[in-house]
Amino acid sequence: MQMPSSKKTGATVLAATLLALGSPLAATAATTTTTPRPSAYTEHTLREDLAAVRKAGGGDVNVLARVDGPNGRPLMARIGTRTADSTAPVPWNAHFRVASTTKTFVATVVLQLVAEKRLSLADTVEHWLPGVVEGNGNDGSRITVRDLLRQTSGLYDYIDDPEIQDALINHFDENRYDTTPAADLVAVAMKHRPVFVPQPGGPTRWAYSNTNYLLAGMIAEKAGGASWQDLVAHRVIAKLGLRNTSIPGLNPFLPDPHVNAYLTTADGKRLDITDQSLQHTADSGVVSTTADLNTFFRALAGGRLLPAEQWREMRQTVERTDDPEDVAEMPEGTYGLGLRKIPLSCGGFYYAHEGDGAGVNTRPAVSADGRRAVTVSLTTTTAPPDLAALNRATGTLVDHALCEQPAKR
Repeated sequence: MQMPSSKKTGATVLAATLLALGSPLAATAATTTTTPRPSAYTEHTLREDLAAVRKAGGGDVNVLARVDGPNGRPLMARIGTRTADSTAPVPWNAHFRVASTTKTFVATVVLQLVAEKRLSLADTVEHWLPGVVEGNGNDGSRITVRDLLRQTSGLYDYIDDPEIQDALINHFDENRYDTTPAADLVAVAMKHRPVFVPQPGGPTRWAYSNTNYLLAGMIAEKAGGASWQDLVAHRVIAKLGLRNTSIPGLNPFLPDPHVNAYLTTADGKRLDITDQSLQHTADSGVVSTTADLNTFFRALAGGRLLPAEQWREMRQTVERTDDPEDVAEMPEGTYGLGLRKIPLSCGGFYYAHEGDGAGVNTRPAVSADGRRAVTVSLTTTTAPPDLAALNRATGTLVDHALCEQPAKR
């Protein structure tokens, strides 16, 4: 199960963070800065921007950022330590759970299967998964694969289920090694009425739900003849040579090197939440690095993973209509097939998909032409960040990095 993610506030720091982790709210918001920018984006300005991200994250978080461009040499900056009781700095190649950024990987695989005529975006959920989406007003015959990928199904987000919230907030240690299958989590969502049911010929409505990508992964498995993990591993990770990207499944341990994540419990003690298997499904299960995420997004935008027709489909975005919290967190941008489209202050736009997990926030972004990409990774040490403030700061960093040409060396 993916950890919940939103800006809701709980009675304790731990509760606040666990409520904060699986809703869609933490998107990287592009903000137009009024302060003068340098003529070229340098490591010095990246460090300044990253310091602002750390301040927005509460001042005691660990942060890492990497910018890759056409000159071949990355810009990198880091602040913080590998563990709470260590002076060792954040590793440049630290592994972290990318959480909802996994959705872009899964959407890419589904679109590859579409290109191979193994399935269609117009196929219904009922066609591939008969009887799975039904009851309480849910109707899989009215929901297409396209609806799943672009968050227009209206399905209830299983993360919001009260029993799941209680397990994560009040019984984290008992549930940190969770093994709940995707189908069982979908069944939890089916206990609830949908936000809406898609109406053929009617207006397109949008509401973020992690349930959509559980179903997308299940359909990909049927159409592709392998687990969603193997499909992503063979079709994306191996194809691009992403040596530091993996899908650990139920393995609760991160590869080395990594940064430990912590939260503060109600009794004031620090809880190490690094080891956990809660994020093992198709909405959240990928582990990666800043370098590999930049490679993935540049390859995607550069046409190396999808044929032109499917890449166009992925970039066909819709307005966000029925999720006011998402809009409040990220006032700009539209949503495509597992991809957000966000405007740049210098004109044009970039593509991104945020990820928020237990104590970790990930913000990858790529220019529309695929030439430049930036990823910011944040790991908590005590308290969860204010996501609105964090998104403003990461949005400014992304805007600077993608608007400004890297300095010549």
